[in-house]
Amino acid sequence: MGMMALPANAAEATKQPNFVFFLVDDLGWADLSCYGSTFHESPHIDALAASGIQFNQAYAACPVCSPTRASILTGRHPVRVDITDWIPGNRGTGKFLQVEDRDDLALEEVTFAEVLKGAGYQTFFAGKWHLGDEGHYPTDQGFDSNIGGNHAGSPPGGYYAPWKNPTLTAKKDGEYLTERLTEESIHFLDTRDQAKPFLLYLSYYNVHAPITPYEKRVDHFRDKAEATIKGKTPTIVEHDGISRARQDDPAYASMIAAVDQSVGDVLAKLDELKLADNTVVCFFSDNGGLCTLKRPGPTSNLPLRSGKGWLYEGGVRSPMIVRAPGVTKAGLVSEVPVVSTDFFPTILELAGLPLQPKLHADGQSLVALLDGEGEQPQRALYWHYPHYHGSTWTPGASIRDGDWKLIEFYEFDQVELYNLASDPGEQHDLSKSQPEKTAQLREKLRAWQKEMNAKMPQPNPQYKPTAK
Repeated sequence: MGMMALPANAAEATKQPNFVFFLVDDLGWADLSCYGSTFHESPHIDALAASGIQFNQAYAACPVCSPTRASILTGRHPVRVDITDWIPGNRGTGKFLQVEDRDDLALEEVTFAEVLKGAGYQTFFAGKWHLGDEGHYPTDQGFDSNIGGNHAGSPPGGYYAPWKNPTLTAKKDGEYLTERLTEESIHFLDTRDQAKPFLLYLSYYNVHAPITPYEKRVDHFRDKAEATIKGKTPTIVEHDGISRARQDDPAYASMIAAVDQSVGDVLAKLDELKLADNTVVCFFSDNGGLCTLKRPGPTSNLPLRSGKGWLYEGGVRSPMIVRAPGVTKAGLVSEVPVVSTDFFPTILELAGLPLQPKLHADGQSLVALLDGEGEQPQRALYWHYPHYHGSTWTPGASIRDGDWKLIEFYEFDQVELYNLASDPGEQHDLSKSQPEKTAQLREKLRAWQKEMNAKMPQPNPQYKPTAK
């Protein structure tokens, strides 16, 4: 339906852009073809990147899911919202006691969905939530609807029906979760109130464990692996863990293909409904790919180091794409460091709404970067992950300031320093050869932690070191 078919007030409303936000779970920085993968295939996402701007140094605010998800919605650092671990978190301890944090996103926190809703937007949510149980669902945080979102981090009951999702009843046995969430999103686009702009937030459970083959595509990747990959999967020792050093898992690749098809289907519906020219599309992942465990994870983030759960680049750098019609220029690639807290102010500015820096206290609008002409004020980025994680990560924190990156490992009472301009793979620790820079960044990180009232890990009185 064209603009002429709408009443005058609806025509006025359509001047405000719509928003589609794709959030993928555990998708690694190097998992897409447009980011360099040669085994995985992502033609629809690649096309989206080619039509907008691709950020090569985009960061999740935490190397695990729930904190980053909170940071996206609120524009606030995980420390500020007191969600610093996945919910409910790992109960493991070692040299330090478990740091306790919230098990839900506080209702006092204001999400960009709430702000958009207050400005007359319809707000639709489908998929993974993982920011609290009933009483703290998407519908309690500014979304008109919630299809499939609940307290769980993994898909309840798995990816194929009959699943056990309390907010999504399967229509038939064997139904595939990602396809269903896509159908629900497309149904929303078909049946929305055309007099209002909208936010569609599609938050995939893919590609989170359990790694489950997408049956429609997995044979293709099994054949591809057999034809193109030789020898046993190489691995890299990472402290007490092991990292996968090659992308060669057909099941994981098929899960990415399912997301790619979904993105393509939603974007095709925007084209069909003639909405694409007035719809901002954002694509992001909540943390790095799962690479390092006590055994190799399902993907490799090389040339970046390690993965989900770790504060090395492979754990916190994420693929990020934005297409804002009339703002972004097609095919741009940005090397400016940006972070998940930046989405909130960026969306407000693109919607023509006033920025609210007291809300999105840790984000900066990226609109000046979207056409490739503007600049962003340089800032330090901080990560605080004082928890133990199944990836074999132990409590620590890090700072990136310019090209310099410092990581503190509390368990081992050690610090590492890297220059990301010359060493993006973090292979050459400069902490000993650059003692002044190390001390400066360490002091800056500690000052930030103090200012933010970050919860620091406390010694475990039961801890007994094991001889190695």
